[in-house]
Amino acid sequence: MGTTHDNVVGLVLAVSSSVFIGSSFIVKKMGLIKAASNGKRAATGGHSYLFEPFWWLGMISMIGGEIANFAAYAFAPAILVTPLGALSIIFSSVLAHFILKERLHIFGVLGCALCVVGSTTIVLHAPHEKDIHSVKEVWELATEPGFLVYICVVAVAVCVLIFRYVKSHGQKNMMVYIGICSLIGSITVMGVKAVGIALKLTFEGMNQFIFFETWLFTVVVIGCCLTQINYLNKALDTFNTAVVSPVYYVMFTSFTIVASVIMFKEWAKQDASQIATELCGFVTILSGTFLLHRTKDMGNRPSEVHSSSDPLQCPDNTKTPQTSEI
Repeated sequence: MGTTHDNVVGLVLAVSSSVFIGSSFIVKKMGLIKAASNGKRAATGGHSYLFEPFWWLGMISMIGGEIANFAAYAFAPAILVTPLGALSIIFSSVLAHFILKERLHIFGVLGCALCVVGSTTIVLHAPHEKDIHSVKEVWELATEPGFLVYICVVAVAVCVLIFRYVKSHGQKNMMVYIGICSLIGSITVMGVKAVGIALKLTFEGMNQFIFFETWLFTVVVIGCCLTQINYLNKALDTFNTAVVSPVYYVMFTSFTIVASVIMFKEWAKQDASQIATELCGFVTILSGTFLLHRTKDMGNRPSEVHSSSDPLQCPDNTKTPQTSEI
């Protein structure tokens, strides 16, 4: 990894984000389970969890994690920050094993190990973040022909999916919803990075909010986030979360890395061996994430597997740790 101060700060923030987000789902679930025993559960429209301190503690932890993740993009390249979101899955799985007694099978342990190995590989070979001194520089990068072509391709693909395939295939094929979320998510991350850089420079004494570009990036982030959340909720509500989560992570991370490489040219100063190593690390993380999700119930007895899929036992079964989202 480039040993620049910004890369180190970005790494620490990204790992901290994973810890906060991973633990937030466990704490929230504890609150939801407790609320379900005292009132109507969340899965059937109950809101008794709003009176549970554990649920609020989990929400605070999640918000803290998202803030740390947002800040990480201001310091480190997306190719370093985005894949590290898999660490939140590991942290959540380990805590669930010890606290919620959701047994982690040997293949789950192997999945966690693969995620750690892949993350370490990417961290050790991550490129240096380009020095940016104004949000106008980010705007110049965003308006270069290569990235404009990428934006046009994304816009066309999203429009085709929304207006052509959502009604006819949205309820049958999860790739429709996930494709929309992943494509838009890659633009969201680029916007988040731009706004993060603007905030960083502003705190350093160079006000970036006097430029219209900063506000335009902010509008893009808000609009993309709302659209992304809408279709992600549709995917989670329609299909099995255990399948949606790893597939979405793979597609979202892949498109984000492609967008970041095109816009910020993060591979321009790296040789073929460094790029190949980073790609190997990324594939290793994807393999670990997929293995962890696909085998998460293998360590349970049949009765335990049944109750883990019961909304009463798992009130928050539509939530899984994920980055990124931004």
